[in-house]
Amino acid sequence: MCDTDEMTINLLLVGRTQSGKSAAGNSLLGSFDFDSHLSPSSVTTCCRLGCSCRISGFTRRNSHELALRVHVMDTPGYPHSSLSKEEVQQAMRAALAQHFGDEGLHLALLVLRADLPLCEEETHTIQLVQELLGPTWKNFTAILFTHADKVEEAGLTGDEYLHIASDTLLNLLSSIQQRYIFVDNQANTLQQERKTILRKIMEFIRQNSYQVLLVK
Repeated sequence: MCDTDEMTINLLLVGRTQSGKSAAGNSLLGSFDFDSHLSPSSVTTCCRLGCSCRISGFTRRNSHELALRVHVMDTPGYPHSSLSKEEVQQAMRAALAQHFGDEGLHLALLVLRADLPLCEEETHTIQLVQELLGPTWKNFTAILFTHADKVEEAGLTGDEYLHIASDTLLNLLSSIQQRYIFVDNQANTLQQERKTILRKIMEFIRQNSYQVLLVK
């Protein structure tokens, strides 16, 4: 939180290499803070914090209009092409303590590609999130499906996509109370979708009674 007419939300991006994590972070911020491009190896090698501009009149709380600022922490993909699990986890813990140590984490966004099936690499990433956030991780985690444009190209709606999803993915969604968002990776739609995505994230945070997680 900031002053009485402004709210800051702290978000953590976690996902495997080439999941669209950094691109999703740019979409949330409405900027190009994070390096994002096609690569056969992991692009992000350290944690980076991006901060949005003030979004006036974004939400209301206790009958009071609030502006919004978004803080997004991009993290190295896991499994990483050059860093061990321990190195990735250590970097994430240090960055969370440095940037969100006093305010806490509102939500971790587990980034999954909608155009690819859930694979073993994602299960390793989920385990990393569990170990990082601790026993209450399910209360502070949502799934961000990137490449939603590919789902549309296949003639599927979000509900139809989930109807044919694997039991592993459905069980994961059930465990985190069906908190998920589809993100279109087409550059010309980022600004159009941004407020819709942020409003969904704010709804998740409201459902969690604006609680924060302090990662030690």
